[in-house]
Amino acid sequence: MISPPASFCLYLLNKCEIYDNIKINPGVMRKQVAALTTTEQIDQKHQEDLQRLRGFRLLDDDFLTKCFDGDPKYIQFVLRIVMEKPDLEVEDVRTQVFVENLLNRSVRLDVLATDSTGQTINVEIQRSDKGAGRKRARYNSSMMDANLLHKSEDFDQLPETWVIFITERDVIGKGLPRYPVERCFLGTGEIFGDGSHILYVNGAYRDETPIGKLMHDFSCTDPANMYYDELAERVRFFKEDKEGILIMCKAMEDMRNESLQEGKKEEKRLTVLRMLEIGKYALEEIAEIAGLPLDEVKKLQTGQNI
Repeated sequence: MISPPASFCLYLLNKCEIYDNIKINPGVMRKQVAALTTTEQIDQKHQEDLQRLRGFRLLDDDFLTKCFDGDPKYIQFVLRIVMEKPDLEVEDVRTQVFVENLLNRSVRLDVLATDSTGQTINVEIQRSDKGAGRKRARYNSSMMDANLLHKSEDFDQLPETWVIFITERDVIGKGLPRYPVERCFLGTGEIFGDGSHILYVNGAYRDETPIGKLMHDFSCTDPANMYYDELAERVRFFKEDKEGILIMCKAMEDMRNESLQEGKKEEKRLTVLRMLEIGKYALEEIAEIAGLPLDEVKKLQTGQNI
């Protein structure tokens, strides 16, 4: 009888040991399967993120804010075209800026830039017509004003402000590329000159002018199809460079986690409202059961948002 090779025996021995281990402890197999399933789920989520990343455009606010964060030259390039100010110099840019209102509604600004003259410029990207409402432009402008003047400073020191909406569609509906909005004296048409400016930019506009080409680039998913190398370079980094892809995947993961936390907070808020409606519980009991701070429960009791 011919003896099997030593390597084959070792293979069978290992298999038997694995099998005996599973018989002794069936949980081992379940853990291995569960671990594999978790790994597969992570990989699937990663592939979904990559597919989503390929479809991103500068008209997607999550993508634009990541592209423009921290480096003024990209938002400066855009602002020089849409504001028709070729000499504009942006000195600082931040994205996803939370502006808090302690008593009423706070806002989160997509992009907040400051130029060399002290002008403060808010840029909002809106794919939904509803999100670009005229009263929202007014509110953003007022929130900027409320946070730009320090105590004891004279009102004349309030800097000029711009609220710029770049919208996917022509929300004003007149077929123009730009819609500047200014306060004026109705009787004479003279500009009021209070330093507050609103500008709507039609993202659907296309022609061979600088703004027509810019809006084309904002709608491109492939940087190879963009007119402006300045923007294509930045888009290419986040879509094709390993470092940029990792940054975007991390950003998408953070957004998922933030949405999950917001969902949990909404559940707690609804629990508080139901308990308040029943009217049988003390506020302290509601706070403990719902898992919200007592001051937030009190706000909900008085009809305030949290």
